[in-house]
Amino acid sequence: MQISEQILILDFGSQYTQLIARRLRELNVFCEIYPYNHFPEITDATKGIILSGSPHSVREENAPTVDLEALFAKAPVLGVCYGAQLIAQQLGGEVSASKVREYGRANLATVANDNALTKNIFNGSQVWMSHGDTITKLPENASLIATTESIPVAAYKLNNKEVYAIQFHPEVTHSTDGLTLLKNFVVDVCGCTQSFTPASFVDTTVAELKEKLGNDRVVLGLSGGVDSSVAAALLDRAIGDNLFCIFVDNGLLRKNEFETVLEAYKEMGLNVIGVDASQRFYDALAGLSDPEEKRKAIGKAFIEVFDIEAHKIEDVKWLGQGTIYPDVIESMSVKGPSQTIKSHHNVGGLPDFMKLQVVEPLRMLFKDEVRRVGRTMGLTEERLGRHPFPGPGLAIRILGDITAEKVQLLQEVDHIFIEGLKNDGLYDSVWQAGAILLPVKSVGVMGDERTYEAAVALRAVSSVDGMTADWCHLPYEFLAKTSNEIINRVKGVNRVVYDISSKPPATIEWE
Repeated sequence: MQISEQILILDFGSQYTQLIARRLRELNVFCEIYPYNHFPEITDATKGIILSGSPHSVREENAPTVDLEALFAKAPVLGVCYGAQLIAQQLGGEVSASKVREYGRANLATVANDNALTKNIFNGSQVWMSHGDTITKLPENASLIATTESIPVAAYKLNNKEVYAIQFHPEVTHSTDGLTLLKNFVVDVCGCTQSFTPASFVDTTVAELKEKLGNDRVVLGLSGGVDSSVAAALLDRAIGDNLFCIFVDNGLLRKNEFETVLEAYKEMGLNVIGVDASQRFYDALAGLSDPEEKRKAIGKAFIEVFDIEAHKIEDVKWLGQGTIYPDVIESMSVKGPSQTIKSHHNVGGLPDFMKLQVVEPLRMLFKDEVRRVGRTMGLTEERLGRHPFPGPGLAIRILGDITAEKVQLLQEVDHIFIEGLKNDGLYDSVWQAGAILLPVKSVGVMGDERTYEAAVALRAVSSVDGMTADWCHLPYEFLAKTSNEIINRVKGVNRVVYDISSKPPATIEWE
């Protein structure tokens, strides 16, 4: 995607780095995240650079570092937390282990209002701190622009350079004027025009797709979710009948989902083929309990089915995918080999035998941006408001091995839960919800008999883009009614629990 202006975010491993990008996108400013030790050449399109926080200390022997003077020569720089300490240390200041560590809320005691970065931010403004080290001495060519009651240096600026540094995290919503500070930096200091809007993204992306694809044919695997639906709409607008969509029933979808979603895609005017391959996936999953093995088996089976169907279409040269930015970020390594959180089947290369090039029109968007783009293109709220659903489907919501009987049981439980959320007006206030079949049985009593049946967990979270999530405080009355309905209507279940863990430390899905 050709971008005329952007902010480059260098990631030193902070848990908040993605939030910086999210906040800048809210300001309609395009930005990209790269590992501090592996980023592209800085061009005229780079209007500013942000150095993220880090779990490391600048006092460590092998602390992450970067050539600051080279960055200063290219564009204005903002150092956040670790970034601020790195600038101070490299330019002759001092960073020490703090006697008074700050974690959580703090308030600015003094603020220099005549400074471009802190314009319209005043004494007493709440900020979010997360640091054990503190800057005890500024570089000689720096001026102090903010303090808190606990630390002497909350923000500073290098004299005669557009280089700013802050000890707190403006990207976190608990920093009440954080968005103001970020806007001051990207707009007033860096000169960004805030032109990265959903409408501009659609126009630019469609034009680039037309140029890139020409009269080539593209095949796209639809999932029923927001991402693949919006990707299909963009490709359809660019190349029309040269887009061929395939919707595979892997036997792991929600109840009646294959039929209802297939009909919805046809109503969108898409050229879509429905394929029932349930048994093939059940056979591939037989005897597998490990989550990663299940994901890989599903991915392999999907590629095999998809390849067969794609070869029925003549002269296909491209594979369209609904990859979005969180997939890309989670697949990056900040410092050396990173631990695999989960396999992303839609990030990376394809098997050689498919011989297709990849086109990913949503690769640089967060989930909420995808929804805004879809809304701009006229997709229905029912399609755009659909909760995220994992690629491996119910296979990773059934802990342990997979059977058709377990899938059917969980489909019924999930259906009662989701329809209940919709009927009680709760669905749109939840970012993602689903049911999990646990690999345990529990004793129960039904009528005059004891039972020994399955336990299921219900999960509902609120989030913006899935990077972090909090459990939803659903009304007790709703949970009680749903539990009762599940136990009464789904044969084989006698216990329902509700998951109240957040991400982090838990993930949204159980596997």
